[in-house]
Amino acid sequence: MMKQYFSNILRLFILVTLLTGCKKFLNINPPSNLSGNNFWRTKADVEAYTNGNYELLRESITRPDLTAPAGTNEFPYFLFAGDLRGAPVIRNTAWSRDYIDWLKNNDLRAFFADPNGYWQFDIWKMYRFAIWDQFYKVIGSANIAVDRVPSMPDNALDETAKKQYVAEAVFLRNFVYFLMVRQWGDVIYYTKPYQTDPLPRTKMVQVLKNCVADMSAVYQDLPWTYENPVYVAVRAMRGSGLALLMHMNMWLAAFDETNANAYYEQVVKYGKELVEENQGNYELLPLSRTSEIFKGRSKEGLFEIPQNKNYNESFGWGTYYDHTKKPINNFQSSSYPYIFYTKKFMEDIYPQNITDNRKSVWYDAGTMYNANATFYIKKFLISVDENSPDNAAFDASQTVFRYSDAILLYGEALANLGRDAEAIAITGLVRARAGAPLLDGTGQKLKDQIYLERARELMGEGHWWFDLVRTKRILDNPYGYTATLSQFLNGCWTWPINKDAGKNNPYLTLNTYWQ
Repeated sequence: MMKQYFSNILRLFILVTLLTGCKKFLNINPPSNLSGNNFWRTKADVEAYTNGNYELLRESITRPDLTAPAGTNEFPYFLFAGDLRGAPVIRNTAWSRDYIDWLKNNDLRAFFADPNGYWQFDIWKMYRFAIWDQFYKVIGSANIAVDRVPSMPDNALDETAKKQYVAEAVFLRNFVYFLMVRQWGDVIYYTKPYQTDPLPRTKMVQVLKNCVADMSAVYQDLPWTYENPVYVAVRAMRGSGLALLMHMNMWLAAFDETNANAYYEQVVKYGKELVEENQGNYELLPLSRTSEIFKGRSKEGLFEIPQNKNYNESFGWGTYYDHTKKPINNFQSSSYPYIFYTKKFMEDIYPQNITDNRKSVWYDAGTMYNANATFYIKKFLISVDENSPDNAAFDASQTVFRYSDAILLYGEALANLGRDAEAIAITGLVRARAGAPLLDGTGQKLKDQIYLERARELMGEGHWWFDLVRTKRILDNPYGYTATLSQFLNGCWTWPINKDAGKNNPYLTLNTYWQ
């Protein structure tokens, strides 16, 4: 399980694109030569390798089943793991999309035992949620870059460039470890290149501490942005590193509660740097420019997974947009949207008596509280693919970290430190963009309001389940699935690990809750 798939990685580098919007790689050295003396000699070598690493990341969360035809990107990682799991949604019974109920009820046993196998194997590749090999390909490849780049010839790369490429590789491995921790809890952790020996899982808190130390040492070697707009937000920037550090510290505060305040202080430090020192490279765009935000590569984006339909890339049906869109061209109109939200939830995040321009810009204000098939969300209605028969595919990046997300984490950390006035002021940046009044209250009331602000601002961006877990609101959730303390401590919030992961690793233990 722990062996690196370096030969496969090298094969992928020949095929990979130079990121979305660029020409595909042309012929470079044969795979057998890429790791030897003929490679790691020029800037072109490390640039190709770095872009290959990003493509590995993209495939790990959009098309991890490489036996599927090229361009078949139906793995709904963020939709299923972040948006639908434990969500206050109602399934549109016009379609037999049972997975929606399995996810919202946290019934992963049913999810993985799909009796007809249609959703499981043919459409969503659900089984991939229990398999982590693609993530370790990204980590292994990043580890090699961290090891090899510093020793490249000085006439190929100066020290500044070397530090940036190393920082990008460090970001990628820590980002992937962060995804894995949120998915499985304890994971196998290593940073050595060409790791082959089997290892046991490392405790989640220690993994995150390692990642924080790793990332904090290099994030300032990343640029605030890129001159080439193709790279903005889809290659790691300093804002990407800061957002990742903030998220990891917030997760640590949740699971290492004795030291929670120290982690909150770190989030405040990084949030202050992000907001006050970004040199105008990041900003909250007006709501009228929503299409730019989610199209991608805007000043609001901190990290995104790109796609471009011109290169046969499509997130297809595996998107939040696909599940919440309105009927288009009367195509199976009774079946859309696939989900809608409960009335209580919508009224709590968007009180009807409080002004908030997101109601009219991101929703149909007249139907958003109906809890039926008249509900739809306009937030991601961008560049719909007219050639798709049901307009399922759209040409936009998958948002991972966004400026407003980081601002709200900053405010949440301040509130947890009892610095309520500052928390109200910083979250007020997001509220002002929405034309909404400042949050009010103190103590727990303010913390609750910031939690709901994250729900309303980030709906559909893969944060719901993870915010529910790390704030422990999963133990008393008024909107749906609620876990007991014993279930939580036993790992009900994780995903199962496929038993085959232990075939070549005698040290591996599985997640007991799902056995």
